[in-house]
Amino acid sequence: MKMDGHIEGFKKQLQEAVNIAIQAKLTKKSNVNQVLVTGLGGSGIGGSVVNELVQDNCTVPIIVNKDYFLPSFVSEKTLVVISSYSGNTEETLNCFEQAIRNNAQIVCVTSGGKVAEIAKKHGFDLVIVPGGNPPRTCLGYSVVQLLNILKFNGFISLDVNNLIADVVQLLENEKNSIRNEAIKVASTLKGKIPVIYTLGNTESIAFRFRQQINENSKMLCWHNVIPEMNHNEIVGWRREDSNIAVIVLRTDYEFEKNSKRLSFCKNVISTYTSNYTELFAKGKNRFEQLFYLIHLTDWISYELALINEVDPIEVHVIDQLKSALAG
Repeated sequence: MKMDGHIEGFKKQLQEAVNIAIQAKLTKKSNVNQVLVTGLGGSGIGGSVVNELVQDNCTVPIIVNKDYFLPSFVSEKTLVVISSYSGNTEETLNCFEQAIRNNAQIVCVTSGGKVAEIAKKHGFDLVIVPGGNPPRTCLGYSVVQLLNILKFNGFISLDVNNLIADVVQLLENEKNSIRNEAIKVASTLKGKIPVIYTLGNTESIAFRFRQQINENSKMLCWHNVIPEMNHNEIVGWRREDSNIAVIVLRTDYEFEKNSKRLSFCKNVISTYTSNYTELFAKGKNRFEQLFYLIHLTDWISYELALINEVDPIEVHVIDQLKSALAG
């Protein structure tokens, strides 16, 4: 399947993910005081998105780990979610071994591979999602399973299935406007270095957008978040640079002070580049707005790949890196 098919299929994937979650055989965990999601790339970003989606509802802290090693505090009171789409991510497998040694309570989300083998061997909870696709195209599977794990264990009280159903309907209703906006925004990024900003607790969406531009569009870019960038990066805006294109991700859930900070930053930034765009989320709640931005920015990265005349699926250098490490 080509990349546009994967992105168009995001709505169907979310629905399928809900069905997988309903049928998942999970066991209730006890005496858990923290949740740690460990995974990288397309498998890890799901943890970051979920952390921001449930921040006002979750009763335990959620830590997202993207490394070879787990923090030393992981113990029998930690619920560790092993998130590896392929099931063979070496960093995640290393963390899996540590989680077992630390007697953590473990749930695995994967399409198969070594993660599934180890989970079956030890009798850990195992959620299998469809395999064979680029991990970055499977965010829906990851996010919904993580939400279901939190819901099942009583850490969130959200009606996940209905929230996802509303997201699917929103994306279907807005599909034409999303594609049109994606084409328009992508055209402003041709030959530029994209700089992505967001406000407050939506950094995962900017992070995801950056990853999609890296992998799909084959471009370098960077992202930062307000208010943090007000304490450092804003000082770097000192020279006019027509090669930089700024994109700001906006929602209805911005803290008033951060909105004021953005107004100030816009005045500073506009002094040095005229290429400044704000993307406004649609939707009646935080879930809908964040998923709207995810879907919109996925399409932008695809349209930018077409402009750059590159294959949005191809990631040969990552394959080469894995081969070199295996060797």
